[in-house]
Amino acid sequence: MTAVTAGIDRARAGALVPATRIGTVTAVAVLGVFLVAAVAPGVFTPVDPARTDLAAVLRPPSATHVLGTDELGRDLLARLVHGTGPSLAIGVGATIVGLLLGLVVAGAALLGPRWLDDLLMRVTDVGLAFPEILLALLVIAVLGPGPVNAAVAIGVGSAPGFARLLRARARVVQTSLFVEAATGFGVRPVVATLRHVVPNAVGPVVVLATISAGTNIIIAAGLSFLGFGAAPPAAEWGLTLAQGRNVIGAAWWVALFPGLAITVVVLAVTAVGRALERRLGGEVER
Repeated sequence: MTAVTAGIDRARAGALVPATRIGTVTAVAVLGVFLVAAVAPGVFTPVDPARTDLAAVLRPPSATHVLGTDELGRDLLARLVHGTGPSLAIGVGATIVGLLLGLVVAGAALLGPRWLDDLLMRVTDVGLAFPEILLALLVIAVLGPGPVNAAVAIGVGSAPGFARLLRARARVVQTSLFVEAATGFGVRPVVATLRHVVPNAVGPVVVLATISAGTNIIIAAGLSFLGFGAAPPAAEWGLTLAQGRNVIGAAWWVALFPGLAITVVVLAVTAVGRALERRLGGEVER
């Protein structure tokens, strides 16, 4: 009976592998399409996203306007395609800011005295107790609205998670025998950390950064939706979604398609992050 159960489990595991690979390949392909749209939006549409046409206000999807038009007669497909770059830039930029801040905090905790390690980790714990979007709003209140400030604010909100993971992973590697042997042979702690600890702690950090990019794209869209990110007439997904809520009763497509774009790209980023997690073996809790 045990052999039969084991055989069934192996068969299920074997069936899941192709499905997982198909999902990962699909996610990568979807991200590839979005990256092309971000870098070269003209590949998908030649229409100017800021061009208004008062004779074509709130037109439903058709052959002329594939995704319809908004309240100013602007082509919604053009706005979504041209909004890909700003939307992804804020999310990815915020991830880079959070990673750099987390690296600075974790490095200071690892290389500094014990009291500094305790102090920084307590501050990090306080930061982790707050939702990232709330921390971002607090920073926005100080810096003011705008896409660059939004990226910095979101990065500050995600920094505690990076700092905690980097420090925890580095502590594990730091107590390994090969690191102790290196320091025993006279290698300075800073050199041992950069040469041995950091490369062996990078796997989970890459996974967290990938998954955080998806989360940060959602938060960036949320800030623009609330009026703290991109400002009109910019073509940005959160801003387009906010404009669509005012006419959702008469023109459902204005709010639906930006929401779908955000959902699809975040799902694709998360799928790639989970695939990296399986490949690198670094489990990350979010």
